[in-house]
Amino acid sequence: MSDYIITCCSTADMPESFFTEKNIPYACFHFTMDGCEYADDLGKSITNEEFYQRVKNGAMPVTSQVNAEQYETMFEPFLKDGKDIIHITLSSGISGTINSAQIARDEMAERYPDRRITVVDSLSASSGYGLLVDTAWEKMQSGCGYDELCAWLLSYRANLHHWFFTSDLSHLKRGGRISASAAFFGGMLNICPLMEVNQEGKLIPREKIRGKKKVIREIVERMKEHALDGTDYSGKCFISQSACMEDAREVADLVEQTFPKLDGPVMINDIGTVIGSHTGPGTVALFYWGDPRTV
Repeated sequence: MSDYIITCCSTADMPESFFTEKNIPYACFHFTMDGCEYADDLGKSITNEEFYQRVKNGAMPVTSQVNAEQYETMFEPFLKDGKDIIHITLSSGISGTINSAQIARDEMAERYPDRRITVVDSLSASSGYGLLVDTAWEKMQSGCGYDELCAWLLSYRANLHHWFFTSDLSHLKRGGRISASAAFFGGMLNICPLMEVNQEGKLIPREKIRGKKKVIREIVERMKEHALDGTDYSGKCFISQSACMEDAREVADLVEQTFPKLDGPVMINDIGTVIGSHTGPGTVALFYWGDPRTV
């Protein structure tokens, strides 16, 4: 058995079975919607289906990050058990939760001076964050040591590509992320914004594409351009989606046709309630290993 564990947060947007089968502890973000607070606990407090239906009906959830006390509660049992910890956080370009994790790390270092906690900024989000955690776990299982894995994470985290598109501009308008006129004309013209997470872990727009069919082709073209070994890419590919499974399935089918050497079928996950509070419904995200992300 390894003398360390990997931990992360619920915003890795992986199914609960992923965490339980691999024994990866995770801390839950929270959000408030319609006057009630919920944990981002992988669909246990509120199903993704209900969440997105309420958002479609006009609800505007407000998210809150994991606080230091939550991290301490998660870390301490493993430190007591003699384990060191590598905690991988949601991108600092999206959330300040890394600060809470660092506060908890420093507090735990005083209580357990013989143990190590390393907090690693994933520069990733949703199932891209999940793919980074999954790959790190596989490396740990293959015998990768603590220091070696920390160094690998810092060296390769920006090689994990994140490309998103959305076909529903209404939530972006309600949240003030685009103007009412931009949403109106974008809807009239059937505009689907194509976005990327850059090397700083920030979500940035790349292109406004007219038509869902065209943006699906374009997101796979970007994978052909950036994936490790091009169409000979032999790594894993994850997709996450928010209440638009048909669109996600269409992207997955095109990826599997284009990249015949993939390591297994494309895994399609739900965009969870916290990430979904910002994307709204109608978002598809594609994740894979490739060349270093650009600004």
